[in-house]
Amino acid sequence: MSDLESLFASNAKWAEDIKRREPDFFSNLAQQQAPEYLWIGCSDSRVPANQIVDLAPGELFVHRNVANVVIHTDLNCMTVLNYAVEFLKVKHVMVTGHYGCGGVKAALENRKLGLIDYWLRNIRDVYYKHKEIVDEIQDLDARVNRLCELNVVQQVENIARSNIVQNAWARGQELSIHGWIYDIHDGILHKLVPPVDCIEQIPEQYRLY
Repeated sequence: MSDLESLFASNAKWAEDIKRREPDFFSNLAQQQAPEYLWIGCSDSRVPANQIVDLAPGELFVHRNVANVVIHTDLNCMTVLNYAVEFLKVKHVMVTGHYGCGGVKAALENRKLGLIDYWLRNIRDVYYKHKEIVDEIQDLDARVNRLCELNVVQQVENIARSNIVQNAWARGQELSIHGWIYDIHDGILHKLVPPVDCIEQIPEQYRLY
């Protein structure tokens, strides 16, 4: 059996196991998704969103990219955010980074990798913003991990400053933005910043109303 065929076999077993435990699972799932959470995470294969928080299919709306970056000019990410907030009416947006992120490490080391350098430049900007804090850390892994944390905090700020989120708050929608980080060494999530859930938590120069 080829590698790909084994994936189809695994899929068939997975679906059968679920139907055996919960016969109506897929028929109910096919009706409508109504998740309360949007997870914005890293594409790293070691960070499976649903499994980390033990949520079933249909309970977590997910967007992933290299190093969990949120850029206002990234129409892919902004479209996901817009759909999740305005149409699915999610109540929580979680930016979830992870320690030992390869994208963050490449940005910190200013490695030349090709097209992805343009993307990682956004993390370099986070590094420059906090250069003194990061550079005073002697151990490289610890420096990378600190920048992983700072990168998450910056992406939380980017989301909260978007018109998508601020328009939701303006119309009275319940919506909180969270910054978390996942430790791949023990599987535990950690909160990095208090939730952002109102316009008053945004610096005045970034408020849209």
